[in-house]
Amino acid sequence: MLAPGLATAASLVAAREAMQVGVTTLELDAAAEAAIVALGGQPNFKLEQGYFHTVCASVNDDVVHGIPNGRVLGAGDIVSIDSGAIIDGWNGDAAFTFVLPDPSRPELVAEREELSRVTEQSLWHGIARLAEARHLNEVGEAIEDYIESQGSYGILTDYVGHGIGKSMHEAPPVFNYRVRQKGPDVKPGLVVAIEPMVVLGDIETFTRDDDWTVATSDGKAAAHWEHSVAVHKDGIWVLTAEDGGAAGLAQFGITPTPLA
Repeated sequence: MLAPGLATAASLVAAREAMQVGVTTLELDAAAEAAIVALGGQPNFKLEQGYFHTVCASVNDDVVHGIPNGRVLGAGDIVSIDSGAIIDGWNGDAAFTFVLPDPSRPELVAEREELSRVTEQSLWHGIARLAEARHLNEVGEAIEDYIESQGSYGILTDYVGHGIGKSMHEAPPVFNYRVRQKGPDVKPGLVVAIEPMVVLGDIETFTRDDDWTVATSDGKAAAHWEHSVAVHKDGIWVLTAEDGGAAGLAQFGITPTPLA
């Protein structure tokens, strides 16, 4: 799963580099697809029935599954890009959030950047817990504990992470919050997509008329970060990070181990 992970990572780098005020989400989609194809992959989102794009582009109060279109990004927008690649039948899946600068609204930008930071850091707390966990649901506990320590944020409960492998979405579910059950054992061969979705307001959502885009009911902003992570006999490796997660895990004193 190394190759599709790296292709997914490259697609997000391409989308990030293309992102600026005045660009459309469809242009970001094209940049991400070109990066995947250049590495010998295909966009796996296009294999989902009824979905015809490489990425999901969710803007402002859209949380996940936003469809790329002619929408022009504006100053201060908070944009989540979710992408995936398939190579030789194996899948990668990852996401990031970016806030476009707006000098005229520094407080708005700061609030949204902090939301994105908290969400990204909660992801790394979850990955770090996976490195030492006995049971998978410890990941959600670590994510929720971190988010709660940072202020009053909402963690979506209707949408969670998932296993990933020959299919993009597989068992087991990966919760972003505490649950009573312990979940499956963490052992070599487990590969999961951890993806906290965090909002500034209430966690209630609805699906827009396009039947895909999930938006907050109160119209407040959302952030989404995700990585696909492999557990193997020598440790963990973040498949969708070019460095295997070394930079993100350094703060926890954890060094990811490359797959043999």
